Amino acid sequence: MGPLTVSDHEKYVTPKVAQPYWVKHAYEILVETAGRYNDVITYSDLAEEVQRRSSLWTSSQMRNWIGGLLADLVKVNHARGEPALTSLVVRKDDGRVGAGYDEALRVSGRAAIDDPLEREMHAATARLECYRHWGADVPAGAQPMLSTRTREVRARTPRRAPVEERRGAVCPTCFMETPVSGVCPNCD
Repeated sequence: MGPLTVSDHEKYVTPKVAQPYWVKHAYEILVETAGRYNDVITYSDLAEEVQRRSSLWTSSQMRNWIGGLLADLVKVNHARGEPALTSLVVRKDDGRVGAGYDEALRVSGRAAIDDPLEREMHAATARLECYRHWGADVPAGAQPMLSTRTREVRARTPRRAPVEERRGAVCPTCFMETPVSGVCPNCD
C-alpha cells in the first residue's frame, strides 16, 4: 500500500473558516510592513503571505475574500486606537489603495472619498501615521507621500493641458461666428 494522499479539495478551506486566523497573520504582516518607512504590500502578496503563514489555503479567488479580511483588520485597529494598517495595502498595477480602504474611512466616521488623488493622499497620511506608530525610521519633517508605484504611474501618464477654447470673430454682415481664419464661409 502506497503513502496516503489527500485529494485537492481536502487541501483547501473556505475563507470563512480561515479568516480569524488570517486576520491575526495579516496584522503581523502589516505591522512588519509599517516598520519599514515607505514600504507597502500588494493585495496579492498579502493574500499569499497570510495563507502561507497560517497554512490555511483557499481555492477561492482573492477578490472574493480579501475585502472581508481587511474590514476585520480595520475593526481591530479602530478598537486599539491604532492607525489604519489597511492603508499599506495597495493594488499591484497602480500602487493605489483599493475600494476596501473605504471601510477604514467609514469606521473612523468619515465618508468615502470620490476624488482619486484626495483618497490617495488620505491613505498616504494614514501610512505615515503607521510608520511612526510602529517604529519605522521616519525622517524628521517627513510628509505624506503617494506610494512609489503610484508616483511612477502618474509620471508616465501624460497630463492633458486644459483646452483653450478659441473663438473666431463674428462676421459683421451675417453675425455668425467665423472660423479662426477670420473668413466667413457664408459671406465670402
